[in-house]
Amino acid sequence: MLMKLIDEQYVETPFYGIDKMTEWLCREGHHVNHKRVRRLMRQMGLEAVYPRRKRGLSISDRQHKIYPYLLKGVAITRPDQVWSADITYVRMYRGWLYLVAVMDWFSRYVLSWEVSITMESEFCISALKRALSFGRPDIFNTDQGSQFTSDDFTKVLLTAEIQISMDGKGRVFDNIFVERLWRSVKVEEVYLHDYQTVAEARYGLGRYFDLYNNRRLHQALDYHTPADVYGVAVGTPVALRAPSVPTAVIEGGESILNSSVFCLDNG
Repeated sequence: MLMKLIDEQYVETPFYGIDKMTEWLCREGHHVNHKRVRRLMRQMGLEAVYPRRKRGLSISDRQHKIYPYLLKGVAITRPDQVWSADITYVRMYRGWLYLVAVMDWFSRYVLSWEVSITMESEFCISALKRALSFGRPDIFNTDQGSQFTSDDFTKVLLTAEIQISMDGKGRVFDNIFVERLWRSVKVEEVYLHDYQTVAEARYGLGRYFDLYNNRRLHQALDYHTPADVYGVAVGTPVALRAPSVPTAVIEGGESILNSSVFCLDNG
């Protein structure tokens, strides 16, 4: 019950750390101490958003190779230029799941997703291989979590001759598009349903992602769907609008931009 409350409040106030979250719970009538709130938030992979890289669900492994961040100042001008992946916590009526998604940054089209009851790398590798059935990006960006730095995960990318990019410390907004996706998924789907089983969660998420990719209109895409912009008729998942993303339109089956392309930078 406490994890459910923390999860919902975190979406509303991601800047709440241990102290503020504890105080908020106490004011709501739940007498908990800082130690318990800290343990629950760590278990859920939640940490207050500060101008530094948050740990989140992805914990680094110092024995794994860390690749440099390649996207500073890079203009994103077309689909399949940059993909990214991230993991989030998804609550159920009893227990929780972990959800990974692979997204095309230009169109916000989520090419694949997968759920798991553990944080092992296998479900991330499965989602990656499924995404690669759509095509191949020039650059694949992730955080420095052990699931993404593992040899098994990076080997798939290197074999496909894809450049690997990893968020650096202090770059909290590097994966902003996927972070916005998680907020959308939770507010519009997860919080409306108390999944009883893993199968029910998988069905609900799949139904929502199909809607989100193929029928849900996105203001940041000039009210087109991510599938329209990515260039497919049907598909599976995508994200909420992100700040400073130019409007895209469709001409002759291809996506173009009404304004100049956007660049990725700390500023």
